[in-house]
Amino acid sequence: QVQLVESGGGLVQAGGSLRLSCAASRIIFGSRTMDWYRQTPGKQRELVATISSSGSTNYADYVKGRFTISRDNAKNTAYLQMNSLKPEDTAVYLCHTSIMSQNYWGRGTQVTVSS
Repeated sequence: QVQLVESGGGLVQAGGSLRLSCAASRIIFGSRTMDWYRQTPGKQRELVATISSSGSTNYADYVKGRFTISRDNAKNTAYLQMNSLKPEDTAVYLCHTSIMSQNYWGRGTQVTVSS
């Protein structure tokens, strides 16, 4: 069973930074596209950033220039560096990958940004 485990969330003041990690197991990590999503109560889950197996990245417009997604294939881990955080970035952040049309999600890590 594929496992994705997020960590690194917490409480931070506006303008601060956090780095989230997503540790993957039981997958050939280096061949998989990895994504970060976020979810707040009453809203749809939204895609934040994506990194392909070759290292190409894409970002939602609202995080461009502030967030950076990266990966370390030797550690089977994806990262999300979040800088210049805003209160509206408050959410549960979830790691995601898809294998043969099957979606896999971590349980998420809470990020709270105070004003």
